[in-house]
Amino acid sequence: MAKILKIYPDNPQENYMNEVIKTLQDGGLIIYPSDTVYALGCDIYNVKAMEKLARLKNTTLDKAQFSIICNNLSHLSEFTRPIETSTFRLLKSKIPGPFTFILEANKNLPLAYKGKKTVGIRVPDHPIPQLIVEKLSHPIASTSIKDDDEVIEYSTDPELIAEKYDHLVDIVIDSGYGDNVASTIVDLTNGEPEILREGKGIL
Repeated sequence: MAKILKIYPDNPQENYMNEVIKTLQDGGLIIYPSDTVYALGCDIYNVKAMEKLARLKNTTLDKAQFSIICNNLSHLSEFTRPIETSTFRLLKSKIPGPFTFILEANKNLPLAYKGKKTVGIRVPDHPIPQLIVEKLSHPIASTSIKDDDEVIEYSTDPELIAEKYDHLVDIVIDSGYGDNVASTIVDLTNGEPEILREGKGIL
């Protein structure tokens, strides 16, 4: 059964945050809030956890498109090829924020991302995911929680999310209602920014 932790974004309780970090380190799956919708996350360096995440999304690891959640731009050089100054300026002006930026991947991607030519990088403007990455000392993999209801598309109530994912994840972080508009996905691999999905972020 999933454990529900009510964590306050403006003053995250340290003991709860430590529990979240330990769960990630042990290969667990979490549901966490962001500046857009609630999302599923795990440790990017734990292949078994990544496989579990892929199964939850009814896909396989080689086909999965999981974003990498960072807490600032310093992780870019770890996972992406060198980027042009104009691209870096754009990133700097929009991060943190409700965007997922697709960039060319380098050879240092975690094992679970092996063979991927591109990678989605996201820095949410929300204290909880930023603190998770900071305390874990490296990024997490992430994918939005979609709702089966085609009208709603994204679940916003953490209690309902916890009910649905009760036996599928280890921790649900409840930080109040989430948004129901996902991040804007921007492809930066061809020089000019190309919007692949309109979302909350305005480019």
